[in-house]
Formats: sequence, C-alpha cells, structure tokens
Amino acid sequence: MTKTALRKIYKEKRLAITAKDKLKWDDLMLIQLQKFNFGNAASLFTYWPMVHEPNVQLYTAYLKHSIIDLQIVYPVTDFNTTTMSAFAVNDDTLFTENNYGLTEPTNGQLIAPSSIDIVFVPLLVCDTAGFRVGFGKGFYDKYLAQCRKDIIKIGFNYFEPIEKIIDTNKFDIPLNYCITPQRIYEF
Repeated sequence: MTKTALRKIYKEKRLAITAKDKLKWDDLMLIQLQKFNFGNAASLFTYWPMVHEPNVQLYTAYLKHSIIDLQIVYPVTDFNTTTMSAFAVNDDTLFTENNYGLTEPTNGQLIAPSSIDIVFVPLLVCDTAGFRVGFGKGFYDKYLAQCRKDIIKIGFNYFEPIEKIIDTNKFDIPLNYCITPQRIYEF
C-alpha cells in the first residue's frame, strides 16, 4: 500500500484503541524497551506524544532514570520550511502547544544533530524494512539526514510492521528498531 492509504487506515486504527488497551500496550512496550543496552548514549531526542500516540513520555522517563546525566532533547518545528531544530530541556523548561497541536519547548539550548545518540521517531506504521509512515510532512526524515549514521532510531507502535510500503523514496530514512507490545523488531 501507499503511504497515503496507510496513513488513513492507521489513523483510524489508532482512534479505535480503547483507553484500557492503550495503557496496557504502553506498559508492554516499556518492558520491551527495558531489554535494550544503550551503552554510552548521552542524549535522547524525544517528542511529546499526541493523544492517540504511544506514551513516549513513559519511555523518556525510564531512560532518564536509567542513564546517568542523559541529555533530553525535544524538537521545535518550523512549518514554513518543514524543518526541525533540537533543544535540550531540563526540569525548568516550559512547553507550549503550537498552532498544529504539537507540544514543544519554549526555551532551551539548541543542540546539533550530530550530538544526538538516540531518537524516538513517531510513526503510524512501519514495514519489515524499517521504513515508516508518519504524518506526511517529512520533518523527521529531513532531521535524521543531518544526524550521525550510528544514531539509534527507535519507533513505538501498537501495530506490527506490514510487509512493504510501496512508495518509499531515497529521502526516507528507516528505523533501526520498532517496539510493539509483542516484540522488538530490528531492521
């Protein structure tokens, strides 16, 4: 299927998830994440989840607790250029919702893409090669193209990968891992 068709299907599938299942599946994905050894990772690029997305705040809090002095970084988007910048946050950072419903830091230190070790990448669905369908603006692919080649790219999804997204292109950057409630997929 194409990205457009998959985007429509998986947005609807997400809306059909009950609150009880969402809580259970978020916890199961946290258990999967706990199996990772992140070695010498010093920074995590994460995001504030929207209502029907997996609770990456839970996974961010786990890593912050597990990795001493982990630098937490959030995106700030520019919809005019469809680009993102990364800002380090701390306990005093203020967040606000932008005009597109994304919660972003209002202050923080700008961080170079080359200094990020782990990135949590939002998605609606991915395929068995690690390519993903996001929300269609290309923010993450553009940003990841600026990062080191050894960055660890992790997606969280309530659904298992599909066989193939038929309209991937040279600008699409695949995940290294997708964590579902059932298992970890490595690509």
